[in-house]
Amino acid sequence: MSEQSIDYKQLRAKALSQPLVEHIYTADPSAHVFNGRIYIYPSHDIDAGIAFNDNGDHFAMQDYHVLSLDKPGGQVTDHGVALHIKDVPWAERQMWAPDAAYKNGTYYFYFPARNAQGRFQIGVATGDSPAGPFKAQPQPIAGSFSIDPAVFADDDGQYYLYFGGIWGGQLQHYRDCQYDPAFAEPLAHEPALGPMVARLSENMLEFAQTPQQIQLLDEQGQLLQAADNQRRFFEASWLHKYQGKYYFSYSTGDSHFICYATGDSPYGPFVYQGRILEPVVGWTTHHSICEVDGKWYLFYHDSSLSEGITHLRSVKMAELTYDEQGRIQTLQPYKE
Repeated sequence: MSEQSIDYKQLRAKALSQPLVEHIYTADPSAHVFNGRIYIYPSHDIDAGIAFNDNGDHFAMQDYHVLSLDKPGGQVTDHGVALHIKDVPWAERQMWAPDAAYKNGTYYFYFPARNAQGRFQIGVATGDSPAGPFKAQPQPIAGSFSIDPAVFADDDGQYYLYFGGIWGGQLQHYRDCQYDPAFAEPLAHEPALGPMVARLSENMLEFAQTPQQIQLLDEQGQLLQAADNQRRFFEASWLHKYQGKYYFSYSTGDSHFICYATGDSPYGPFVYQGRILEPVVGWTTHHSICEVDGKWYLFYHDSSLSEGITHLRSVKMAELTYDEQGRIQTLQPYKE
């Protein structure tokens, strides 16, 4: 179905959930519960007048807002600008999908942006409130690259940063953490590029180790191939833990699914299990998963409010369920 043929009013009426806010466009939600309240760290979409391209130049975001609500279905508060690109010394443009974490009285805000050389790196900013404002470190995390940082706090007190995205996210230009513009995506029959992970240092401002690539496997234990674009990793890493198992979820990008894989370590390997969310309106799909009062929720976005403008998206949330074997039940974003 072409975007021109979509009845957006009818589509919004059939949607699984409605936008959490409508006064600004928000996307790429990373959700956490801090102090008994749900905090959402999204991108802040704007229309910069840049034409759509595969490099993602039209996603020209300049700042971040923090959203919060006291319970699912509750009134959402927009806490205003938490960080602006003009206050990040090293960042030039494109404040893409962020995340946040808490440790020892400080909130840490992780975000990607392009540096003066046009390459994405990941920065970190700190604050004493989950709502911000946050003050950025003068330099990005040493050794960081690509996009979509996601922080996971394990039960043993260790924190891990997951990141990476191909195409506009530039992951295809790295091998063994080294950049070369001559590097490209693997051939169709070769293993797909995987996301990256590194344990964070005690001060949460640095990598405690060299980032390593995560292995995503099929049911036979073989690496997913580059041609398998309905299952292979594209961007939007997220990790959560359910009943002692690690669940790594991600976007497949050009095939528009949110999928997940499971494993026994925060480093993987992770075995593909299935889809969490079917395609939404708009080219991108990006999510997080958070437990709230014993129930699990998927935070995601679509472009139904902007009537299909792919870089003007709206954050939503919907309850997730697991079966007795721990399999996540696939959500349909729009009712038939």
